[in-house]
Amino acid sequence: MRAGLPLAALLLTVAACQSAPAPAGATGDPSGVVTWAASADRMGDGVAGRSYRLVVHTSVGGTDLRIRLSNAFGDRPLTFDNVYAGSQKQGAELRPGSNRRLTFGGARTVTVPAGSTVWSDPLPGRLPAATNLVVSLHSPDAGGPATGHWMALQRSYATQGDHTAEESGAAWTIPTGSWFHLDAVSVRARAGTGAVAALGDSITDGWQSTADLNRRWPDYLARRLQRADTAVKGVANEGMSGNKVLADGPGQSALNRLERDVLSQPGVRTVFLFQGVNDIKAHTGVTAEDLIDGYREIVERAHAAGKCVVGATVGPFKGWHEWDPAAEAVRQEVNAFIRTGGVFDAVTDFDRVLRSPYDPGRMLPALDGGDHIHPNDKGMQAMADAVDLTALDCGTTR
Repeated sequence: MRAGLPLAALLLTVAACQSAPAPAGATGDPSGVVTWAASADRMGDGVAGRSYRLVVHTSVGGTDLRIRLSNAFGDRPLTFDNVYAGSQKQGAELRPGSNRRLTFGGARTVTVPAGSTVWSDPLPGRLPAATNLVVSLHSPDAGGPATGHWMALQRSYATQGDHTAEESGAAWTIPTGSWFHLDAVSVRARAGTGAVAALGDSITDGWQSTADLNRRWPDYLARRLQRADTAVKGVANEGMSGNKVLADGPGQSALNRLERDVLSQPGVRTVFLFQGVNDIKAHTGVTAEDLIDGYREIVERAHAAGKCVVGATVGPFKGWHEWDPAAEAVRQEVNAFIRTGGVFDAVTDFDRVLRSPYDPGRMLPALDGGDHIHPNDKGMQAMADAVDLTALDCGTTR
């Protein structure tokens, strides 16, 4: 690819005729590296005839883009008759010449069974790192529970009728702060390239970071990885607001969604586990031993899948309305285990990064997003800066 080409020319550059037959097994698990992902959850009922124009931000760059459509929480088959991928110019408007059709097993239409996901065929051409990729999709028969990600912190768009092929944003008049039906994007990257999947709750999901600017801590981590001399370049943000390790609630528990959201993602070398505050603060009788058992199960399952696991300590939350000394005692016991228990392949001490030196149960005010549990943009960056990038490559030794 020649230097100096505009982004629209770089993005998804045509390398083969769109009408060429798709390879056998094109909708199976891709060989490649996940460049973007979002944890799946049950949304409201789908709307027949609705189109979504979904804006997502890539981490690692590569060729042969593929997307994964999810009907994980659906109660009936879901058909998509037109799906396109392009690059964002502004708002719902695409860069001229960037919008291209995706196929599934060589066909334009795909039906995803209830409870299932499906990968698209590879789209020839190159997708740069740190691109605002736009996936436009239309379903003529959506109904029943939709699958998506509620808190995107990224403006996307919807419209009634099929406008997926249009590069203009004129028809896309319904803004949405959620992603629907799309839960992963992969690329074929340089040989040996891997990814890290961040399994977490609303802090990983980015709550209290600035919307539309990609300032979640995994976004800052992705930018560090692109500049670093490391084989791990992809980042999958599998945070979910309100999520717990042990119990279903907002979304399936970390234990119950581990396979779909994390272990099934292509190229994931390392699981970054930063979760537990929602179990602790819920006052449901969860003990440190209970939470530690949950961590052990996640590590065992990840190791069995050939991944390594970095554990992160639970951050301070004194000042949040559910904090009390008993919950703080559980947090301290859990963090002592994370630091010294020897279960994790590596440890990142987010508690040390975020806590006030004057009151260790409380977040440092300069990093506090205002509710005393979620960091602000500065706190998100401090978390990402604390990650030892060499530890994310520990999967190569397993």
